[in-house]
This record gives sequence, C-alpha cells and structure tokens, in this order.
Amino acid sequence: MIGYVKGVVTHIFIDSCFVDVHGVGYRVYIPGSTMEKLTIGREMLLFTYMSVREDAILLYGFQSQDEYDLFMLLVGVNKVGPKVALGIMSAIRPESFRMAVRQKNIAVLTKLPGIGKKTAERLILELQDKIGKLDREDSIGDMPMEGVVPQGIAQETLAALTSLGYSSQEVLPAIEENVQQCTTVEELLKKVLRVLGSGR
Repeated sequence: MIGYVKGVVTHIFIDSCFVDVHGVGYRVYIPGSTMEKLTIGREMLLFTYMSVREDAILLYGFQSQDEYDLFMLLVGVNKVGPKVALGIMSAIRPESFRMAVRQKNIAVLTKLPGIGKKTAERLILELQDKIGKLDREDSIGDMPMEGVVPQGIAQETLAALTSLGYSSQEVLPAIEENVQQCTTVEELLKKVLRVLGSGR
C-alpha cells in the first residue's frame, strides 16, 4: 500500500494528474477540490489509496487527511466504488457530507453524482455511526449546509465560468449570493462576472 506520494506535478488532466517522484511518473486520480490546489511545476504531497483490480492498479490521491478519511469511508460502503466515491468528493466538502449523513438528509445526498435514493439510504445506514466517531468535539454541528454542487441555472453558470478558467471555489460564493435574484443563466452570469470584476 502506498500511503502518500510527494513529488512535482507535471501534468493535470480532467480527473487525474502526473506526479514525478524521483523520475517516476505516477498517475493519481483526484477529486476537483484537490485539483484546484495543484500547480504544474510545484511539489505536492497527496495522501493515496491504491485500488487493485483484475485489469488495473489505480492510485487515488487527496491533498488533505480529511478528504482521504471521507474517501475511505465511502469505498467501504456496499456498492460504492472508488469512481463513485471520487465523484462525491468532487461535489461536496467532507464536513457538508458528514452533516448530511448525520441529519439523514436524503435530499442533499441524492444530488450527488451516482447517488440514488437507495444508495443515499445505504450511506446513512452504514456511515452514521462511523462518522459520529470521527467528528471532533468542536465539529461542524452549527455550520450551514454548503458545498453541494449547485443545480439548474446555478449549475449551468458554474460550468460556463469554469470553462472560462475560473475555479469553482472562486465563483461559488458569488453564484450562491445572486442565484435567487435571477431567472436565466445569462442574467446570473452577468451578475457573477460583475462581482468577480469588482474584486469583492
């Protein structure tokens, strides 16, 4: 088992990156939250999980221990494999996912990619006790539910802005602030670009 890799990021792809460790390039599959932290040419440490299948050996990496811990919980759930787990990791922050499970919030969980009602119920059933043990005493019980991939015009606006080179972390606050005031993607896009241009 490879616990982590530390090396220079040489390439970044849609769902993975190459990390050069003393001349050996490792392809590491990563969630969107980790991808946003990567810069080509800079050294990065990624906590890793190795998936061994009959046809492939794949390495999954995360920039924080918190993300790694959530991934390990997810792949331990029946019928949730690494690919689905990675999709979940790209769609919601670890603390928001834990809150959704603790509160048995089916509506939030079924918004995640690859998660239907039955899988959401299974996540709650299998993870509730485990997540309770992992939560710190100063945990996020009073924090608002955030970090879920937006839907509707917010989702389309996010896709348009990321295609222009913006990161989701950069634009999501402005989208959330203005989405209730807008009825079309064009209207929301203009408002968000105005906020980004003002430097707020």
